[in-house]
Amino acid sequence: MEYRKLGRSGLRVSELGLGSWLTYGASVDDERATACIHKAYDLGINFFDTANVYGQGAAEVTVGKALKSFSRESYVLATKVFFPMGGGPNDRGLSRKHIFEQCHASLRRLGTEYIDLYQCHRYDTSVPLEETLRALDDLTVQGKILYSGVSEWIEEQISEGINICEKYLMRPFISNQPRYNMFQREIEQTIIPACQRKGIGQVVFSPLAQGLLTGKYRLGEPVPEGSRATTQEGKVFIKRFLTDENLLKVESLKELAKQAGLSLPELALAWVLRFDNISSAIIGASRPDQIEANVKAVGVRLDTELLEKIDQVLS
Repeated sequence: MEYRKLGRSGLRVSELGLGSWLTYGASVDDERATACIHKAYDLGINFFDTANVYGQGAAEVTVGKALKSFSRESYVLATKVFFPMGGGPNDRGLSRKHIFEQCHASLRRLGTEYIDLYQCHRYDTSVPLEETLRALDDLTVQGKILYSGVSEWIEEQISEGINICEKYLMRPFISNQPRYNMFQREIEQTIIPACQRKGIGQVVFSPLAQGLLTGKYRLGEPVPEGSRATTQEGKVFIKRFLTDENLLKVESLKELAKQAGLSLPELALAWVLRFDNISSAIIGASRPDQIEANVKAVGVRLDTELLEKIDQVLS
């Protein structure tokens, strides 16, 4: 495993992280979830990402229990706050009240005394940004979180947030968590350049495009049994990718990977990690062998000629 600094902070995270969206506490039972988390840890993955809203807290419980087997200082635990966790008017968003209450709730579910990286799951237009950032800063002072981050914020929101932190001498957030893969490249234009200037690292999710870049979905064939596309929630997210045009591109990418002596997932993950500003790519797994396969991408560097061929396929 190789490790990168998260932005300009001193925190080092594994190039691949393990996430729990749509899996742990949901479609994957606790026994298999624990096996996956333990396999990831054994392979050197130290970054584990979850969120309070995943299974309405169930994912945090599962991840926390699985990580109890390891010394707390040996891994980086990340979770998030924003989405509704109840029916009340204050049970959502990024108000000081909701942030504090959900941080405490996440600490209980995770069974830990502190969260390494606490992330704003989205931007909240209904709350003054200074209120949100002050709450995160106060939680950091209290030692309940060590670092803060954001997810899916646009360039202007990120820049404004950092400017407020600098103005009021608050501890700045160190990371952004956007989706990024060969078929969703929007962050290349503005987000990555802005974050490089501000010292913010990316921890990207969906690097394999919801499984499209594993090669298991093929043109003219039914989706494989047991795949994410067969689950009720998974269908919503994978459907946008399963077009004839995308599936034809995947076949071309598989051929490029083969020529390079790589699997398609290895090629796709190495492609994501080609940017220094990307500190970690968050993978999902329902079986330990999937993690073993993905970890082979660590340390792979794609040459200029191959990158150009990939761009030709994707254009």
